[in-house]
Amino acid sequence: MTTFDDRENAFENKYAHDEQMNFKAEVRRNKLLGLWAAELLGKTGEDADNYAKEVVKSDFEEAGIEDVVRKVAGDLGDLADADTIRNKMGELLIVAKSQIMNEA
Repeated sequence: MTTFDDRENAFENKYAHDEQMNFKAEVRRNKLLGLWAAELLGKTGEDADNYAKEVVKSDFEEAGIEDVVRKVAGDLGDLADADTIRNKMGELLIVAKSQIMNEA
């Protein structure tokens, strides 16, 4: 192999790793969002965990975050609007990335 091939493989591997880490962080963020929303809804224990799983699953409906925002906003009603949920998702993405990095 040439040096160019080695560099190309390294970049491809880094890209794949970064994409995998982003996916994990988004899933973790959605779980944390689900737990946050469950608390606002008065859910605890297994009910809160099950709700968080529903939020994670809702992200697979379409690309982007709007499917999650719609689900949580619909469930929360007057407890939180879409902008509040988007802001919370931004905060929780930082938390999720930090948690994943600390696990590695």
